[in-house]
Amino acid sequence: MTAFLLRRLLESLLVLFVMSFVVYGLIGLMPGDPIDLMITSDPNLTQQDVARLKALYGLDRPLLERYWNWLTAILGGDLGYSRLFARPVEAILLPRLANTLLLMGLAFAAAALIALPAAMLAARRPGGPADGAINLAAFAGISMPPFWLAILLIVLFAVTLGWLPAGGMGEGGLASTARHLALPVLALTLASVGGHLRYLRASLIEALRADYIRTARAKGLSESQVVWRHALRNALIPYVTILALDFGTLFSGALVTETIFGWLGMGKTIYDAILGNDYNLALVGLLLATATVLLANLLADLAYAWLDPRVSYR
Repeated sequence: MTAFLLRRLLESLLVLFVMSFVVYGLIGLMPGDPIDLMITSDPNLTQQDVARLKALYGLDRPLLERYWNWLTAILGGDLGYSRLFARPVEAILLPRLANTLLLMGLAFAAAALIALPAAMLAARRPGGPADGAINLAAFAGISMPPFWLAILLIVLFAVTLGWLPAGGMGEGGLASTARHLALPVLALTLASVGGHLRYLRASLIEALRADYIRTARAKGLSESQVVWRHALRNALIPYVTILALDFGTLFSGALVTETIFGWLGMGKTIYDAILGNDYNLALVGLLLATATVLLANLLADLAYAWLDPRVSYR
């Protein structure tokens, strides 16, 4: 296991290095740079001012040299300065990261808690009335575009009923934050629970048809013991992959949902940074999202070994 972990960590570092080079190159090849944007907003800048500013920020140097300077600064702990917000990058990303963790973590947990009992109920009698109703609800959730669902929730709960605020972050209190979180969490939960349910239902149906389940029933175990103690453990193995990939989106956030509800998270921050040519903020945010996906996949591999003792990483 130690050798496996070391190998995966080295592979992850290599992927992060390649991703940093690719993303830096793509952003650097975008038309315009921060100084060009300053020219459009300040007509008093002269060509001499532009040349001096580009030399000051290193924008007049070749792309590879700029990337090397950025990489050495990152490795030294200097994440750079955000041009859009006029603050250090870590001062911008850390609060936005906490907002995304709160929003996506609640939606992630709610989707898994709803999908688990619903999938077990549907898998016990495939083709029955309960299975049909659950499948219909799952397909409805998968088919609805997130932006349309978010707008419907705003119209119903904020405009028509007036129960919840249409967006924003709240005033800092726990009750205010909970009220502002309700609609975006509900929108993300409804948008993702259908996929969770379909994957887990299919995995449970396959597990319940296995020979060891027939043996467990022949021993006189109750149906709940058969499902919880035998079928569910094996059905969770492929489902862990779905959970890990969804967990990887925690740091990248949900751009559409965060934009519609005015929630200041990682998704909207990265999007604004790319549009504003904020190199440092966009690069660090994208690399953070990549590192999270790699970590989530590593945790999924470790979960396989915990759920199935036959899995070995030697």
